[in-house]
Amino acid sequence: MPAVGTIGNAAKTVIRGPGVNNFDISLVKNFPVREPLQLQFRCEMHNALNHTQFSDLDTTAPFDAQGRRLNANFGSFSAAAAPRCIQFALRARF
Repeated sequence: MPAVGTIGNAAKTVIRGPGVNNFDISLVKNFPVREPLQLQFRCEMHNALNHTQFSDLDTTAPFDAQGRRLNANFGSFSAAAAPRCIQFALRARF
């Protein structure tokens, strides 16, 4: 145990947050209706494969005078980014 009020000899980069695994996809299809008119259908997916994106890791580790850990959530993820988002659009070009 390090002395009270000191950090100890661990490096600053011992705990790293989770990585990011994000795929965004856009699909577009054009449909000619008449000579001057064209319809365009769009589908955009953010986080298309719906991988969980953890965004917060609890790194607070307070101890009491006897050396017992006070934070039961130390090392656990406490937040996540938004799940898959899909949006559709229909555009008329003339």
